[in-house]
Parts: sequence; C-alpha cells; structure tokens
Amino acid sequence: MVAYRRRYYENKRLLFICKYIVDVIMVITAAYVLVSFIALRNTNVGNSMNPTLKDNDTVLINRFAYSITGPKRFDVIAFKVDGVNSSKIYIKRVIGLPGETVQIKDNKIFINGEEIKEDVVDTAILTAGLANSSLTLDKNEYFVLGDNRNNSEDSRFSSIGTVKSKNIIGKTWFILSPIKRLKFIS
Repeated sequence: MVAYRRRYYENKRLLFICKYIVDVIMVITAAYVLVSFIALRNTNVGNSMNPTLKDNDTVLINRFAYSITGPKRFDVIAFKVDGVNSSKIYIKRVIGLPGETVQIKDNKIFINGEEIKEDVVDTAILTAGLANSSLTLDKNEYFVLGDNRNNSEDSRFSSIGTVKSKNIIGKTWFILSPIKRLKFIS
C-alpha cells in the first residue's frame, strides 16, 4: 500500500510538471504566431515622431488593422515609400484622409479650408513644403506628418509624398521596448 501511494504522488507530481511544460510551450507558440503573422516588430529610427516615439523604440505594428477600413485621422501608421526599393519602414501620423484638401499656411494645418484644432501636436510648422499650396488627395492617398513637425521627413517633402493605401503596412499600436516605455500608442 505504501508503494502504491508513493507511486501515485510521483505520478501526480510528474503530471503537474508535464502540464506546466505544455502550458509554457503553448504560450510561447501563441506569442510567436502573434508576432510573426499578425504583428510586425520594427525599430523606430530617428526622432521624427518625438515625443510619441523615440529613437530606437521597438514597436509592434498590427498588419490587419486596416484590412476592412482605412486609417483614421491621427492614427500612427507604418508604411513604405512608393517606388523605393528599400526595406526602410516609416512611421508617421495620419493627418489628411482620401479626398481631402490639405494645406499648411500660417504655420498651421488646414483640412478642406478649416484649421485642425484638435491636433495631437500644437507646434507651429515652419516648413510647409509640398503643402504650401492646396494639395488634394486621391481616393487612396493619405497625408502624414511626424509628431516632431519641424524635424520630420514626411508628406511635405517629395522624397516621401502622399502615402498610398497599398504601401501602408499597418497600425503602429504598442511600444515593446525599452521596458520603461512599454505602453499603447495613442
């Protein structure tokens, strides 16, 4: 009877350890699938999105966020530049939506002739670039700006220009590292 009890407790302990190992493997597998297929991990380069994103922040990009609907105003998106054979991913904030007219005058952003009042950043824009005159977006184009408005290569410049829907990778939604900056992006 004593041997039976000892074997019972040994099997119970072994079963607990096996279940624990299987649970850990399942969590690791789920995290891998999430990061590999649904999300994309990217490191932000530069200070164009300061203070929202800093240089070398690692972010998660939701690849399926815009599979049904397009980006909304003030979403932070990741995209590639049209016609450039580069692996560089840009991260900027959506300001102008398809069909809208964007213009930067008097250091402020105007959409369809009306000044944006609820902008995330209240910095005066010193360089209007391509948006110096009215710029009407096509049905598949977005106008994007960096949060560090006076130190950002964005839709104001011909090297980036307007962002086409087909070049949008997804919505940048979470800062993964450094650990002290771990948070959702708004």
